[in-house]
Amino acid sequence: MSCRFVIWALLVVVSWCCQVWAVDLNVDCSSRIGSIRPLHGGNGGVIQDGELTDLSAYFRELNVPFTRLHDSHWPNPDVVDIHAIFPNTAADPELASSYDFARTDDFIRAIATTGTQIVYRLGESIEHSKKKFRVNPPPDAQRWAKVCLGTVRHYNEGWANGFRHDIKYWEIWNEPENRPAMWTGTDEEYLRLYEAAAKAIKSHDAKLKVGGPSLGYSGKFVDGRFEPSPFLLKFLARCKERSLPLDFLSWHLYTNDPSECVARAGGLRDLLNRNGFGKSELHLNEWNYLPANDWEPMGLKGQGEKRERFYAEMGGPAGAAFTACVLLNLQDSPVDLANYYSLDNQGFGVFNPSGTPKKAFYALKAFRMVLETPLRVQCRGGQLSKLVACAGTNSEQSQIGVLISNYSSPDRQVRLTISNLPWKGQVLCEIYRVDAANDLALTRKDYLPGGKIMVVQEMQAPCVCFLRLTRSRD
Repeated sequence: MSCRFVIWALLVVVSWCCQVWAVDLNVDCSSRIGSIRPLHGGNGGVIQDGELTDLSAYFRELNVPFTRLHDSHWPNPDVVDIHAIFPNTAADPELASSYDFARTDDFIRAIATTGTQIVYRLGESIEHSKKKFRVNPPPDAQRWAKVCLGTVRHYNEGWANGFRHDIKYWEIWNEPENRPAMWTGTDEEYLRLYEAAAKAIKSHDAKLKVGGPSLGYSGKFVDGRFEPSPFLLKFLARCKERSLPLDFLSWHLYTNDPSECVARAGGLRDLLNRNGFGKSELHLNEWNYLPANDWEPMGLKGQGEKRERFYAEMGGPAGAAFTACVLLNLQDSPVDLANYYSLDNQGFGVFNPSGTPKKAFYALKAFRMVLETPLRVQCRGGQLSKLVACAGTNSEQSQIGVLISNYSSPDRQVRLTISNLPWKGQVLCEIYRVDAANDLALTRKDYLPGGKIMVVQEMQAPCVCFLRLTRSRD
């Protein structure tokens, strides 16, 4: 073996070992492709723990567009649910004295004062207990529908010393196919309940939007093709047959693949269109990161350290990167409204029990920051399931925002090229990070020459970076 060959081989090995794998992202500020949509709604509420925890300031920080009222004050829900506001099922739903709105009034008022709009889920919260207390079919669907009307009138029309919150979206029950945790009855019993409530609400006020069925399981993919669940097909068939109002179809997704939301949304949109519901909105109103795609830590066998690790990963760096990926992927999906589960301090929440934000909160905040530049521009590169990016400018063309999330890409470095800047001269580039060591901290500040610029940033997964570019005045 010659000495020259040995030296060449050593150089190859050293080069391979020192190589930093990189991904290229290219932003063209002159190519407008619509708007960045505020899809960072949530589930939950701002007042928790008997009013010892108030998350209002954080909701304002995020500028939450929609808050869905489900599992409120869970696991002991004393607000929002029908049993909480109408405790005596034998009472007359036409009488204001039959209702107990007091606690729910305070709960909703606190949310509304943060500026978020509300999606009101009519029904009950989930029950994991062996004995089911509230998730049974109401004995009289028409009577139950009148209770729903009383709730609508109280919160939208001022009835019974109520409010004018102008709540537009009214959802009928939650996950009726998730049995027995959410529904102990049959498909037919739910369909009768939906028909009674949807017709009653739309007859009362045609401007309101009613929908459901808030599916936990919407279907599966077979050889890349979406196959809707039998329950969903039965639900759509009943709506079509009886001409029932369906202003929005709501569904849920817990997964460890951030690209699944786009594929599933596409399948559901196509299903709606083919069945005559082309005008029905599509609401992904529960979603979150599911570590290892495994629900076992949430069962009895998973209590203790396994569940603690599950929650820690969900709210930690991996969950943060997943959250940012999904929010960016949803921009190119047919989803009209989305709600992260959840914006409170229970296990799935973005706050720990004491009300301290988790990493996932800072991913939502990074997304809110890119919404400061809502005029979306072309950003090429990345991969839906691993590393994604989105960029925009503001209306004054004085700022550029770029949000990048590396959820699982092996590439440890991002080369970001930005061309056709809307101004000339030096550029101030600020970089904020969410990772194991940073909570959306400003980690880098550079002054760059104008024109076409390149920023190279270390982004080993899981990591989220927000870049703000402005014209330098220095």
